[in-house]
Amino acid sequence: MGKLIYSAIASLDGYIEDEEGSFNWAAPDEEVHSFVNDLERPVGTYLYGRRMYETMVYWETASTDAGEPPCIRDFQALWRAADKIVYSRSLDTVSSSKTRIERAFDPKVVREMKAALDHDISVGGAELAAHALEAGLVDECQLFLTPVLVGGGKPALPRGVRLQLELLDERRFRSGVVFLRYRNRNVPVTSDVGPTEPHARG
Repeated sequence: MGKLIYSAIASLDGYIEDEEGSFNWAAPDEEVHSFVNDLERPVGTYLYGRRMYETMVYWETASTDAGEPPCIRDFQALWRAADKIVYSRSLDTVSSSKTRIERAFDPKVVREMKAALDHDISVGGAELAAHALEAGLVDECQLFLTPVLVGGGKPALPRGVRLQLELLDERRFRSGVVFLRYRNRNVPVTSDVGPTEPHARG
């Protein structure tokens, strides 16, 4: 049985985009990017809303020449190897392989998917993650807090949702980014073997 994981890079005041829709302040350096890659290795399926998919589809054709850092080439290989499901009422076609469109987010279908798959599932984008959190589907929240205040924008976590969380792991990076990994106590435990085990806590 796979876990459903919500992972996000957010400002210290809790936003994934500022009020202008920009998130260039959240770009990870090589140390953080390599750590993200290790978190992504157990993920075999990505769930996206349209906007997040249109951002992430860059990795389908991104340049991977010898001048790119190894973490960039590694992440592209991981992303392209995974299945992608895009939830959109307006998107007609996709421009990446191993990708399909669903018109509506159905918690029952996602719950069945979790039970049937032997790999983890990642939900990307705050709006789609809010639906998954409200439905009690998210097993883990993995947050990267960036040392910047943006003052407003799109929140990483939804308002009006109450959950009891257990801190499983934490790490500090040289850039000042802090990683926090939480388990949703409202979801039954399946397996607590995570990719962060080899990394010493900061």
